[in-house]
Amino acid sequence: MPRGRYALYDPHDHTPLGEEHFHCAPGPSGWRYVAQTTTPSGDPAGSVDLTLDALGRPLRLELHAASWQVRGAALEGVTWVRTDPTGEHATEGNVPAHAFTGASPAFYVALSRLLRLTPGAPATRVRLVAFTAPVLAPRTLDQSWALVNRTAHATDNGPLTVDEYQVGDLDTGEQHPVHLAGDVVLAAPGIELEDLDSPPSTLT
Repeated sequence: MPRGRYALYDPHDHTPLGEEHFHCAPGPSGWRYVAQTTTPSGDPAGSVDLTLDALGRPLRLELHAASWQVRGAALEGVTWVRTDPTGEHATEGNVPAHAFTGASPAFYVALSRLLRLTPGAPATRVRLVAFTAPVLAPRTLDQSWALVNRTAHATDNGPLTVDEYQVGDLDTGEQHPVHLAGDVVLAAPGIELEDLDSPPSTLT
């Protein structure tokens, strides 16, 4: 069960946005990721709880940020309920999309499990619902994903397979690399792995 800490920052000007303290592991249903986010000063900022099924679909998602809350799952596309800080108003949403995304590194791992790409294959188009801080406002977007390289690195715990993805925003044309090892993000825009206390889990 990998535990660790990601540093989050603005990918454009590198302004620190805080940290995400996480643990994740394969389970009976598929894979689960739980994290607490903090501000740059170390104050609590929110949380992430994502469970995938064996096929990589979001079985359950719960996000908290600035007293806003989102709960979602794969249901007739993706369905979610967003609740305001007072708890008095809840808004339901449903979009014919493949999965969710957002600032958390968990979503990169989740998409890699859902798509199960092979190196060198053509890019795959995927429709996602993104929840953006600080109020977890939903936005539908389209991305392209391609697995451009898979490399084995020797470590003290045996070979570590690193996958390099090219992720594109189909609205803007922007592309960026994402490096994953099992269920841990090694590098991505706005994300740096700062600490990891055990090797990544191998997801099948």
